[in-house]
Amino acid sequence: MAVTATLVAHSYRLMTMQPLTYLGSALLHTLRDHLRPLIAYHLFFTLLASALLLPAITWMTRWLLAQLNRTVVTNDELIALLFSPLGLVGMLVGLGFAFLIIYWQQAGMLQVAVRPRDNHYRLALEALWLSTRRLPALAGLVILQVGTHLVLLVPFMAGLAWLYDFWLSGIDPYYLQRVRPPALWYFMACALPLIIAWVWVASWLYLRWLLALPLVALESCNPWQALKRSVSLTRGWRRSIGAAVLLLLVVIVSLPLLVTLLFDRLFTPLLWWLPEHNAVLIPAMLAYLLGYVLITLAITFIGIATNALLSACLYMQLAHREARPAPPPEDFNAGKLAWAVELSVLIFAGLQAWWILNSFEIRDNVAVIAHRGSSMVAPENTLAALEQSLLDGADYIEIDVRLSRDQQVMLYHDRSMARLTGDPREFGELTREQLSQFDVGSWFGDAYQGENIPGLDEALQRVRGKAGLMIDIKPLPGQEQALADAVIETLNAESDVRYRCWATQQSAFDGYTACGFPNALMDMRMATMSPSLLKHIKAQAPELRVTLLAQLILPGTLNRRDFDALGLRHNRITEGEVRLARLYGYEIHAWTVNDRARMSTLIDLGVDAIITDYPDRLNELIQVRRELSDGALMLVKLRNWLRQ
Repeated sequence: MAVTATLVAHSYRLMTMQPLTYLGSALLHTLRDHLRPLIAYHLFFTLLASALLLPAITWMTRWLLAQLNRTVVTNDELIALLFSPLGLVGMLVGLGFAFLIIYWQQAGMLQVAVRPRDNHYRLALEALWLSTRRLPALAGLVILQVGTHLVLLVPFMAGLAWLYDFWLSGIDPYYLQRVRPPALWYFMACALPLIIAWVWVASWLYLRWLLALPLVALESCNPWQALKRSVSLTRGWRRSIGAAVLLLLVVIVSLPLLVTLLFDRLFTPLLWWLPEHNAVLIPAMLAYLLGYVLITLAITFIGIATNALLSACLYMQLAHREARPAPPPEDFNAGKLAWAVELSVLIFAGLQAWWILNSFEIRDNVAVIAHRGSSMVAPENTLAALEQSLLDGADYIEIDVRLSRDQQVMLYHDRSMARLTGDPREFGELTREQLSQFDVGSWFGDAYQGENIPGLDEALQRVRGKAGLMIDIKPLPGQEQALADAVIETLNAESDVRYRCWATQQSAFDGYTACGFPNALMDMRMATMSPSLLKHIKAQAPELRVTLLAQLILPGTLNRRDFDALGLRHNRITEGEVRLARLYGYEIHAWTVNDRARMSTLIDLGVDAIITDYPDRLNELIQVRRELSDGALMLVKLRNWLRQ
């Protein structure tokens, strides 16, 4: 009896080990056997999706955004939109379409894997047709499978929202990023168990339903039957299946990173040894880019294909007790399209490499904007920070301004005095005289003890003839126009001072250095996060350049002719945004960028200005780039392109 029990236990262990032990080999053999029809299907599906699906999704997205009748530019507006009824419906529809496309593509690859034919490219077209016929069932599966995961997500998101409101509500995001107060760590400590719990629940459910897609695609099961049968088939195997899925995920994620690292560390240095003659350097870079594009396309395809083949192999092992899908017949015929399809991949890669190489501009200029002054060297929004910015060579100095109780424009970022002074009172409750008594330098260091809150007029006097100001207005609700008008009035007063100063100078050079540009409105910039305020500012001061600051712009919702510059968080800036800026004739400003490599990448992306806490670091980078030869600069641009 004991021997029998031991044999049964041993047999069970072998069974549970089999998917993990043999799955890798089955996966590789299946990929090898069906490589050409899988490539063909991937190309045919991509062409179909590009020709039909993408325009349809774009049209639907534009229609949905048109119903909103608003522009999203701040975090608060974005959150308000996403959690509105229309925003939630839009997100669900968009998510549903995205997963339907993924399921459709995976269903076709499953058809390729389990339906051996003597003609690879006929098989690919048949798989595309069969998967298309199953679209209604696939849509139902998306609703059940993805919808259940979203429903399970709701309580966890509610818990995270409550924790955020409890620990971090009212705290400035910039303060959280820079100071990282204890409240941030308390929030993360409380949120981490919730996140881990959701990941565990979602993973458990995903593994139970892993075979639902193959069952719907291959056996014409309805979605509900497929989910129930998947639960039955995977019972007892989930631990080994989970290990295989996790290993595959690690490989898919790590491959692009490893390839980029390999090119950057191994092949890119080889280019530096080449002579800087266009006849040698350009063909070498083109060959380099061609290889990179081909490998990138291959990695993308392998990631998609192996995910589908993992489901196919598991389906064959658990539903049909076969190690893997059957290989194609030995007398297979690749078909007349074989060379044409594969040649088209090479042509596409070559054209993309040539386009990338031609998109590099040899020389570039970027303005240096010091964020709140040189705020990593001196306390933000103080005269000391302005002085340091001038020493660091900033072209413009970004400052934040608010209205005091007596309607004076003062330099300060937060709504409350708490962060910098410990006083819980609101900024707008205090007069200029009261505000000038606060010490906003001691928190930064003893060397800045006694630094007070300056007025805009003092800041203008300090930078006169040396740099411009980018005045970021921080109004209270309902105070937008009043603050903008007060800033314009202060700038007009500064212009009067400058014109009187010019009258006493003997030469234009003396005038510029001592007095600055006569019209202060043309020498400065105003920044706002409110699109509705742009027309008012332009009506009051047409010559004043205005920057719209935005966290996120929803496509098709913004009138891009109302401002002179668009300031975006640096990780939101894309080639598309830069192209739009060139089309409509405004500048792109990136904020807030402190990493040297990221600065270099943004310069090559084509931004017009970079807002940074380290203007000296950015100036040093610009100088180094100016001293490079054309060939060396091209290599720098290539490296930055790889980083993107």
